[in-house]
Amino acid sequence: MRHILKRTLMGAAVGAFAATASLAEVESADPLKLTLHDWSGQLINTQIMGAVLEEAGYNVEYVQADYIAQFAGLKTGDLTLAMEIWATTGQEALDEAVGTGKVENVGETGLQAIEEWWYPLYMKERCPGLPDWKALKVCASEFATPETAPKGRYVGGPVTWGGFDEERVDALGLDFEVVHAGTDAALFAELESAYQRQAPVILWVYVPHWAPAKYEGEFVEFPPYTPECYSDPSWGVNPDKAYDCGKPRGPIWKAAWAGMKDKWPGAHKIVQAYTLTNEEMSAMVGEADLDGKSVEDVVNAWMDANESRWQGWIAQ
Repeated sequence: MRHILKRTLMGAAVGAFAATASLAEVESADPLKLTLHDWSGQLINTQIMGAVLEEAGYNVEYVQADYIAQFAGLKTGDLTLAMEIWATTGQEALDEAVGTGKVENVGETGLQAIEEWWYPLYMKERCPGLPDWKALKVCASEFATPETAPKGRYVGGPVTWGGFDEERVDALGLDFEVVHAGTDAALFAELESAYQRQAPVILWVYVPHWAPAKYEGEFVEFPPYTPECYSDPSWGVNPDKAYDCGKPRGPIWKAAWAGMKDKWPGAHKIVQAYTLTNEEMSAMVGEADLDGKSVEDVVNAWMDANESRWQGWIAQ
């Protein structure tokens, strides 16, 4: 899809002229192929990037791709750009891909990621040792459902997101069953349903997102992540198993086919310059998920409100 920005007739005419002029200047008319995943923030982030590249005269295509499996396409050049590689769940895959020389880390998006187990505050009354993770060893049954009892139920993200939650449960000796939501929407529908009923729930929540602002709750405090926790079983509270810690925190990266900078050097510079903030993204995801706006409308509104900003990325 291509974004049609909502502007005045004269503004649209000027934009069309500028786009035509830019098209004559771009290095290749071949499409830059940007990956789309299954959560609203990534769709918004990617399609803002695509809209900016189109304003610069580039041909953009969107390709639905699996979060981790997309690296195969980035290595071959069948995919050009992935706008959200979270340090929390994708760092290892990104580092491996960059290590091949076929994929480039194009820098931070400006977004800072947290992805961790999260519970509503009303569950703290039933498990008062929280947010310390060791409380979960004592009160796992408070999070049980008829399907998992006597084990607690942890609602993880879609399987394709990674995250090592099954390994974490095993390494830390938690009496929980990991149940994966099928989609991002299903994950937060589970939270909404439980919250309204004050029902037991503990699940994967991430930032930037609207959920931590809408609902009162806390992230579980696991032993702090270090690289050794994932790679060296002897490290940490369980000397026999890896993943006995929380998830890493850090930037959300942009990753590109290594050939992009040579084939589309102008587009590469624009991608490098592009940044958003957690506050911007959380607000936009809320507009899409809570207010019922389409991703296209959210993207168009951001483009209209930030024209001088993205024009600066193009003009650099």
